[in-house]
Amino acid sequence: MNKIFLKASEGKRIKGGHKWVFSNEIKSIEGRPVAGEIVALYDSNNSFLGSGFYNPNSLISFRLISKTQENIDVFFWTQKILKAKLLRERVYPNAKSYRVVFSESDDIPGFVLDKYEDYLCVQFVCAGADTCKDDILKAAKNVFEPKGIIIKNDNHLRKLENLPLENQIYFGEIPKNVKIDENGIKFHVDLINGQKTGFFFDQRDNRQKFCAYVKDKKILDCFCHTGAFGIYAKKAGAKDVVFVDSSFAALEIAENNYALNGFESFNGISADALEYMQSQESASEKFDIINIDPPGLIKSRKDFNAGFRHYVKVNAAAMNLLKSHSILTTSSCSHHLSFKDFKEVINQSCAKAKKQAVILEYGFQAKDHPILVSMPETEYLKFAVVEIF
Repeated sequence: MNKIFLKASEGKRIKGGHKWVFSNEIKSIEGRPVAGEIVALYDSNNSFLGSGFYNPNSLISFRLISKTQENIDVFFWTQKILKAKLLRERVYPNAKSYRVVFSESDDIPGFVLDKYEDYLCVQFVCAGADTCKDDILKAAKNVFEPKGIIIKNDNHLRKLENLPLENQIYFGEIPKNVKIDENGIKFHVDLINGQKTGFFFDQRDNRQKFCAYVKDKKILDCFCHTGAFGIYAKKAGAKDVVFVDSSFAALEIAENNYALNGFESFNGISADALEYMQSQESASEKFDIINIDPPGLIKSRKDFNAGFRHYVKVNAAAMNLLKSHSILTTSSCSHHLSFKDFKEVINQSCAKAKKQAVILEYGFQAKDHPILVSMPETEYLKFAVVEIF
């Protein structure tokens, strides 16, 4: 392997369990490694720290994959995927659909693997994982023996690694819709045209928290995507659910999912969620519970202020549509919005809407998206159940 050496003042973070080395932490390079190559990492005292993916074109120049000197081959990746699979089988013993590999949290940086019954959907978001694509996918086939594998390489993070955006069916056949079961609720998943890898497994546990509040209530599910929160609510005894999403295609899938679970009279509105909540149409109604699960509004640190203000607008608009002593469930999937900032969003939203709030409980990303304690970047999803009065 080619080698990279850290500056004298660096190395503490990666020795403590972090997985990244940034370009300004590197003192020197031995050899001429290219983007995606596996290299050896040494500290300033020439002590071996591990091997990992190198990319001279990225701010994250090195991503750790092993702390020992070993062969990086199909067997290596098979053991990583097996370990990740066993964790999911422990935390969700009856599940057949879940996130199998969550990038750095499962020691395969820049790689995401979702299992949908007998089909796999994957993403490669760094040059190293992309270079090892064939070996990693051979390993996935060894572990799961799937009927098909689709690669969804349309994540914006690939641009930061100078990688093209592209999707392809890698192996087998991928049906237009795959039917999955999550906690006894059925969903159609469009692996070919759906957002990201097709379904948001990360809200699995929060959807169950949500269900504790919904019986006999009138629900507004904003940014509903394919309808998961609202359908969970209906299954848990909600009286009425209104689904709102700007994507007509997503609403069509939500309606199909609604019917798939035996429900009739789907009430879906194709509209920008914020515009709908601020409209005369919504002003004539009062809801018992509103769920808002917007897309990530803060893609990078430079987007923080604008994204923060937009989160406040959306949450305040929801609060204005709630009856007194009603429930708002709110989420943010923006990594750059910390839990402290998330709480401040709720606080400023209350001030804007002239409301008061009590936080009843918090939630995080589901257990198949494990949070690596030594790496704050692996924690991104915030969820809160808030009583508004």
